[in-house]
Amino acid sequence: MKISSSRTLVLASLVGSALAGGIYTLDECVRGEGFYDSFNFENITDPTHGRVTYVNRTTAERLNLTYATSDTFILRADDTTVLGVNDTGRNSVRIRSNRRHREHVVVFDIQHMPEGCGTWPAIWETKEVGWPAGGEIDILEGANDVVPNQSTLHTGHNCSMPNNTLQSGTFATTNCDASVAYNVGCGVKYAQDNSSFGPGFNSIGGGWYAMERTLHYIKVWFWERHDPCVPLDVSSGAWIIDTDGWGTPAANFPNNTECDIQSHFKGNNIIINLTFCGDWAGNPALYNASGCPLDCVTYVNNNPTAFTNAYFEISSMNVYK
Repeated sequence: MKISSSRTLVLASLVGSALAGGIYTLDECVRGEGFYDSFNFENITDPTHGRVTYVNRTTAERLNLTYATSDTFILRADDTTVLGVNDTGRNSVRIRSNRRHREHVVVFDIQHMPEGCGTWPAIWETKEVGWPAGGEIDILEGANDVVPNQSTLHTGHNCSMPNNTLQSGTFATTNCDASVAYNVGCGVKYAQDNSSFGPGFNSIGGGWYAMERTLHYIKVWFWERHDPCVPLDVSSGAWIIDTDGWGTPAANFPNNTECDIQSHFKGNNIIINLTFCGDWAGNPALYNASGCPLDCVTYVNNNPTAFTNAYFEISSMNVYK
């Protein structure tokens, strides 16, 4: 078949962009009930020592801690039980993707995230076995409604980020080594102070979080629900996306002489979870500084109705390769 010169130029352009890492095609679209097929429920002890009991799928569905419609998935915590001191923690959910990913893009369309004192919600990627040898990418994470969102990398030894990367956010810390400074990692605080996390995020109907991982960098973007600049391929869940058209990322972690991305990050699972208190949200200094009452464990134990809004409502998760 003869191919016209104009079509040849288009194909060449697409191939060139693909080699540069900008063009991706849809590999997995997860919506509604599809989350039950694409994820497994981790009925495990919380590795971050939270005041939480992660339940299995059967229990989650029976207690209505997860449910789905054709176009949304809800993941939430118990909001009715007063906990005794001998209880293991507030019932909640932690799900992990069945598939592992290396170089890829993932886009989350999120309507609502958990909020409240004592909460610690996260959407992230890691390989749990051997952590942190395979790296960890925290896309969305925070505690006690403290804004803004913070995207963070956690790695093995010898990984640091330069403090002058092209991003809209600001590095809070640049050493990604999980063994340093109690595993704070290298974190970027977002410029969208009130809308990227917690009640502010929920009040505007949420938005989109996207992460691109290549051999050369890891980038994270955030767009508010009504942002006129959100790329059409993001908001429409397009089959083909071009990250080169997405503008400046909120967080940008480049490969550099102090951190070889390829050696620090392996095939990782996507994890969505909601814990309470624990190493971060329950840290007394951080908890008190957030303006939350009592101590974290006492508050979580005795105030179940405070967690009525402690839920994720996710419209979709699209993975591109």
